[in-house]
Parts: sequence; C-alpha cells; structure tokens
Amino acid sequence: MKKIYCALALGFLATVPALAQQGTPVAPAPATTAPAPAQAGPAGIVAAAKYYEGGPEAMYAFINQELKYPVMARRNRIQGTCIVSFTLNTDGTMSGVKLVKQVGGGCGEEALRLVRLLKFNKPDYAILTNLPIAFKLPAPGQAAAQ
Repeated sequence: MKKIYCALALGFLATVPALAQQGTPVAPAPATTAPAPAQAGPAGIVAAAKYYEGGPEAMYAFINQELKYPVMARRNRIQGTCIVSFTLNTDGTMSGVKLVKQVGGGCGEEALRLVRLLKFNKPDYAILTNLPIAFKLPAPGQAAAQ
C-alpha cells in the first residue's frame, strides 16, 4: 500500500514541472505561517474571547503573562499547541472544560490551569468553544521567560 502511494506521489511530482513548462497554470502552495500564541479561528479570535473582561487582547495578554512553561517540557524541548474545549454558560461560568489536544511534558495540564483562571462576562447564549494555548520555547540567546 505504501509503495502505491509513493509511486502516485512521485508521478504527481514529476508532472508538476512539466505542466509549468507548458504554460498550464499551477496553483501556488498555500503560505504557512505560525499562529500567534493563544489565537485561533479565521479572524484570529476565539468565539468566547469577546466576552472576556477587557476584550480578546486582554485575554491573550493574561494568558501570556500567567503561562508557566512546564519544567519537563522545557527540559525535553517540547513545543506545540494544546487545545482546551469548554462551554461558556449564560451566567459567565465555564463547564465541560476538557483537553482536546496536548503536546506532552505537562503542557496540557498547564493549558487547563490557564483556562480555568479566565473570567468571562455573561453572554446572551451558551457558547461551546475551543481555545488554543501555544507553547513555544525562546530561541537560543533570547531571555528565557519564566
């Protein structure tokens, strides 16, 4: 099965330059950019973020300020994005807080701790949302954040 996929992939890669030389338009590969910490969605804002006191910018600033990189993750150079799902109830409380994706090294537990610290205003209706929390180590030579 793997041989078939490899053969198909190689065949496709061989035809792309040929198509480009013939003048056939080839769609460019989509640009990939790293997401900013704690942002998601097409507009970069989590649905419940507008109900955070101070707005989305204040919520992201709070998360970045309170984030404590887990020692095990720092030691093993683990980086990535953890996703926490929760329901924002009509009284401003959260329920059903659970970890949807984690990268390991204690990052998932830290993401859950951060989300449970957030305080929201009362929305008009209950909102089920996901909040990504990015864990990224500083580049060598930069000051390490605690």
